[in-house]
Amino acid sequence: MPLKLSLGRSEKRGLPNYSSIGATCGVELELDGSLLKADLAEFHRLVRVAYAACRQAVQDELNRRGSDGALGSDGNGAASLAARTAATNGNRRAVGGAKGASPEPEQESAPPGGTGAARASQRQCDYLNQLARQIHGLGVRGLESLSLVRLGKPVAALTGPEASGLIRLLRAIHAGQLDLETTLQEATP
Repeated sequence: MPLKLSLGRSEKRGLPNYSSIGATCGVELELDGSLLKADLAEFHRLVRVAYAACRQAVQDELNRRGSDGALGSDGNGAASLAARTAATNGNRRAVGGAKGASPEPEQESAPPGGTGAARASQRQCDYLNQLARQIHGLGVRGLESLSLVRLGKPVAALTGPEASGLIRLLRAIHAGQLDLETTLQEATP
């Protein structure tokens, strides 16, 4: 008997002047009903993968809406959120188009209250995405899911050492030293 799995993720971000943007993703899957009795670990793995994909879709939509100017003016002649925050991305590194913005070093200082490890550089993140696109069956979305399942955070939130470890892993997969499917299965406990 088939088993129907429905899950969803919704997130809202506050904006200036008491406004906000939100995104929601709902997923419905039909699974083999025997998974609950015969292979509970596989059932949990499938739920985690579906939830990670849903979470990434919500993040992508919020980032897209926040960065492409879709938010528009706040009604008082002020620029959009994207224009107001163009001087920095989430890692406090300068991004193109902002007046007076100057590039910062490859890695920023340690995050407050964190582990003391600096955030991954933009160069590391770009290289991870480049490698992911070169690996058949992975791609950028697969990389995000792998990072979420394996490290518990998206690529943009990785520390330098975490990004380096993920780069080594992707290089080994790309070189044929590791199998992608086996690595993905090992990533989900």
